[in-house]
Amino acid sequence: MSTYDEFIIAVKDIHRLQALQGHLGWDRETIMPEKGASSRADMLSWLAKEAHGRLVSSDLGRMISELEGADDLDEDQRANVREMRRSHDKAVKLPEQFVADYARAKSEAMMAWQEARAASDFSAFEPHLTRLISMTKEKIAYFEVEGTPYDALLDEFEVGMKVSDYDPLFAGLRERLVPLLDRIMAAKSTTPDPPWPEGLHFPIEEQTAFCTKVSEAMGFDFKAGRMDTSTHPFSAGLWPGDTRFTTRYDLSEPFSCLYGVMHETGHALYEQGLDSNHSYTPRGAAVSLGVHESQSRFWENQIGRTPAFWKVVLPWYKEHFPDAPEWDPATLNRIANKVSTGYVRVEADEVTYNLHVMLRYEIEKQLFNGDLAVKDLPNAWNTMFMEWFGVEVPNDRLGCLQDIHWSMGAFGYFPTYTLGNLYAAQLLESMAEDLGDIDALVETGDWSPLLAWLRPRIHAEGSKMSPSELIEKATGSAPSPDPFLRYVEDKYSRIYGL
Repeated sequence: MSTYDEFIIAVKDIHRLQALQGHLGWDRETIMPEKGASSRADMLSWLAKEAHGRLVSSDLGRMISELEGADDLDEDQRANVREMRRSHDKAVKLPEQFVADYARAKSEAMMAWQEARAASDFSAFEPHLTRLISMTKEKIAYFEVEGTPYDALLDEFEVGMKVSDYDPLFAGLRERLVPLLDRIMAAKSTTPDPPWPEGLHFPIEEQTAFCTKVSEAMGFDFKAGRMDTSTHPFSAGLWPGDTRFTTRYDLSEPFSCLYGVMHETGHALYEQGLDSNHSYTPRGAAVSLGVHESQSRFWENQIGRTPAFWKVVLPWYKEHFPDAPEWDPATLNRIANKVSTGYVRVEADEVTYNLHVMLRYEIEKQLFNGDLAVKDLPNAWNTMFMEWFGVEVPNDRLGCLQDIHWSMGAFGYFPTYTLGNLYAAQLLESMAEDLGDIDALVETGDWSPLLAWLRPRIHAEGSKMSPSELIEKATGSAPSPDPFLRYVEDKYSRIYGL
């Protein structure tokens, strides 16, 4: 057996253990009985410890070193060696017991977050968050990173990204987005948004049926996946042939469910499009969270929030919601693109969405690079929200408890949503150069050319190259915020007559 063959067997075993963790995590968020929380935390802790032990083994380290000097590996094999070197080198810095304890703490925190969010009571979540942040700081110390402590967390979700990269990026975006928001809010006096009637009712079963049709039209294979309900929508590529996503419902309107489904289906399409020849290896995995978010934001916003989309789905909408007002596609699209200074990130429009991301980024910087105490987090959040959005946050559920990420220990994740928006707009421009008028294509109701364009350029490439290299190869240009700014300024100028 060659060194590479021996290496790839070990790599696949590690990834199978991680897939088991993902499967149990999906179950915990969807159907696990409440009293199973303790044993689930124990099982996830054991799996994390087992996977870590294999990842840090001296045999794996020896094989990686041997393969780094080999000159007979192809591009896919080199990608596996490169990515496993990165994972191995980080893992060896973490004690095995710390990894097990951290996994247990995250599992317990996620259950506590669900209860605290439902009760809108930050104090119920505070002890768990305090422990997670303390342990995350301990993890940063083990890594001995150069730069700021927060850089270690940012790098986990988008390789190479640091505070020194995000600070100027976010400053440049705010410089353009805040004036655009001001102009839109002023324009509402002459071009008001359509009012939403009170007393409307959208049954869960009809929302499910409607959103399933949309997901199928996007290309999701329900024979290789499923849709369920959870407190916070998410997507999980568990195994080859088994990709699952979730949504949530609001009985008073269907848009939360619809765009949650489109967002998560975008993620799920990426997972279903990964090259199965490289399953259970880094080469066969998504390259980064930023690229992953580009797929979700592309479908949710650049396809789903267009008049062309609503022309296609309007018959389905009327079929499942016959008691809804007789709105035309233009009106539904205007409702779907309403700009507001609302509280909830996942329901935010494309103008304010990145401001929500920046707020979380600034809070996380204060937690890890500054001296913000966990007990003061709600006040810091509410104060910043008032300064940025001019709105008082009424409760914790609509404030600092709205997102699941901190209960997962996913500090440093939020900025990837903005990267996803930027990547998506750049991909859209390049797609239009190849396919022509995207709105005209969407209006045909056959969206398969969109997916067919993304499959070889993004999905099938997996982690063959870095995120920036992938975007540049797909579009012909290095990643840039300019396509997004052109897109959002043009779109909302047309909507609000600016």
